Amino acid sequence: MKNFVDELRWRGMLHDIMPNTEEKLNEGMTSGYIGFDPTADSLHVGHLTQIMTLIHFQRAGHKPFALVGGATGMVGDPSGKSDERNLQTPEMIEHNLKGMKKQLAKFLKFEDAGNGAVMVNNADWFKDMNLFTFIRDVGKHITVNYMMAKDSVKRRLEGDSGLSFTEFCYQLIQGYDFYYLWKNNNCLVQMGGSDQWGNIVTGTELIRRKDQGTAYAITTQLIKKADGTKFGKTESGAVWLDPEKTSPYKYYQFWLNASDDDVKKWIRIFTLKTQAEIEALEVEHDAAPHLRILQKALAEDITVKTHSVEALETAIKTSEFLFGNGALAFLETLDSKSVLEIFEGVPQFKISKKELADGIDIATLLAEKTTVFPSKGEVKKTIQGGGLSVNKAKVAEMLANYSTIDLINGEFIIVQKGKKNYFLLIAE
Repeated sequence: MKNFVDELRWRGMLHDIMPNTEEKLNEGMTSGYIGFDPTADSLHVGHLTQIMTLIHFQRAGHKPFALVGGATGMVGDPSGKSDERNLQTPEMIEHNLKGMKKQLAKFLKFEDAGNGAVMVNNADWFKDMNLFTFIRDVGKHITVNYMMAKDSVKRRLEGDSGLSFTEFCYQLIQGYDFYYLWKNNNCLVQMGGSDQWGNIVTGTELIRRKDQGTAYAITTQLIKKADGTKFGKTESGAVWLDPEKTSPYKYYQFWLNASDDDVKKWIRIFTLKTQAEIEALEVEHDAAPHLRILQKALAEDITVKTHSVEALETAIKTSEFLFGNGALAFLETLDSKSVLEIFEGVPQFKISKKELADGIDIATLLAEKTTVFPSKGEVKKTIQGGGLSVNKAKVAEMLANYSTIDLINGEFIIVQKGKKNYFLLIAE
């Protein structure tokens, strides 16, 4: 057995812990759980802290339960929310659950005989429970005064949007989840983000009042970026674990672009590297910050864990192609969708494959058939300054001519102005 709480502590993950929890965990293998609500068909990087918590829990010799909220997903948790969540249909939730289960299976060991992870769905115990059973067997044990005292409830009641009875009941429903797993699966510990403390403690209180039982609670720090912006969000939205929603290249870049202040925290939270390994990397990084040693170590580790070694290799080659001296042959190994993902956000122009068949000179291609340049004079000026490349080859003269033979994968021409300004021409 390893000391799970100590592991969270040195990694800077621990926020709150109920008295005697650490001692209980150190007695031997203990079952504990974290809940995930199926608000989308993919988890995102905002869920990774809790996924890593379950990984550390399992590695410490304990038995992790991942609860997917087929029932609670139909209600919505008011914690940390300023507005009511849109309710989802049972079909939407079922679709989302399948995607989440597939992703969680990448991080947790479900097959281990001793402390293999278990996935449960709270719809299984709520689907046959009627309202009267719930308010009699659960509601009578928790007072309204107790529920009103929770910060998540207070904030919403004091805000403009108020709090519906639906969301007010959420802490009772989550509390019953804990009670059910405590009663039927000997789950003694519930874990979650610090915004879940109120809901988790409601569960321990229900267990105490209903069956005079003892249960425990641990919460982790909510991750924030040093610049004050929300962790896990980019200009294009959330960073998803599903490669169809966020490509492995963009996922890799998200971690690679971490600031020095952030990466020193994140490498502790989002990798399984030991304290000695991380401290050694920090010494290397501080000696040559421009090499971004910590960022690369973090990005490589988490990309492999979320996707695969092959996905990491593609992400690195993509980065080399865009920002270094990567070979054009790399693009020829990709399908059209992958090429378009690489150049998402880059100015794109449609050109006629029929016109291109006869050949088009560089100035006409870039100043008339497209608007990469405002005029042919600007094309000439850039060529003379050595600042124009087509398909990674420097353009040396205005007489340069391009045809369908120059299309990458029979579809694309890559134009560069300077080192970082890309344009994608798509032949149709």
